[in-house]
Order: sequence, then C-alpha cells, then structure tokens
Amino acid sequence: MAVNADFVGRTYPPSGPYAVSAEGLAAFASAVGSTDPVHTSSEAARAAGYADVIAPPTFAVTIAQQCDAVFVQDPEAGIDYSRVVHGEQRFVHHRPIAAGDEVLGTLTVDSVRAAGGHSMVTTRTELTTTDGEALCTSTSTIVIRGGE
Repeated sequence: MAVNADFVGRTYPPSGPYAVSAEGLAAFASAVGSTDPVHTSSEAARAAGYADVIAPPTFAVTIAQQCDAVFVQDPEAGIDYSRVVHGEQRFVHHRPIAAGDEVLGTLTVDSVRAAGGHSMVTTRTELTTTDGEALCTSTSTIVIRGGE
C-alpha cells in the first residue's frame, strides 16, 4: 500500500500535553553528551536568565516524534512502520523548552512524494505551551522504503 498523498495539508488536533521535567532534561543532556550546566542545574539556568533548567536544542525531537506517531499510526495514511527510515530533522526554536513546561504538539503533513520507488513524507510539528506560547517548529522527513 502506498502512502496516501491525500494527507498533504492535513493538520491533526494537538496532542499532549507533554510534561517537561528537570530530571528528564538532565537525562537527555547526559544521553547526548551535553555538559552545559543550564541543562542540569536550576541555579546555573537562573544565573543565565532562564526560569529553570532548559532543554538541549535537540530535545524537541522527543516530543515531535510522539506527535509524528499520530500520523504514522493512522491506518488511512498507508504507512508500514517496519519500512520507515528517519531522513532529516530540522528545528526552529522560538524560546527554549524549560522544566515545568506543559507542551502541546500540532502536526501538519507538508508533503508526500515518490522518489526512486520510495515515499518521502515531510511533517511539521508546532510545539507550544498549553498557554499557546510558541516553543519550536520541528520539521521531519521520513522515508518509507518501497517493496523489494
């Protein structure tokens, strides 16, 4: 089954909220090798002008991929997850994600195109606080490998 190109332009209802904790940010910072204390120390983050510990820039992917799952798991989308390869990820940060944030993610399917027997799907996820403050725009491209 091919990816349903009729999904281009579809926006899913917001998913979440996803709670951001200082512990989760510190664990992510450790996993990606970040040693900047603003990711692990409330004191360091406050001294740098933030309300609390802030996320490393790539932390946004942990929330954005949960939002992507809504589309990927939609049976009408025609995606066989066993054939998915992550192709590209981009972020535009509007303000740092911080401990204490409650994040919503709104996913839009921007494009579906065929390339060499595969499908290339680009999605955009707008991450906001539950109060509507813009945090990050995450753009992801996945490749759904074609048949053998």
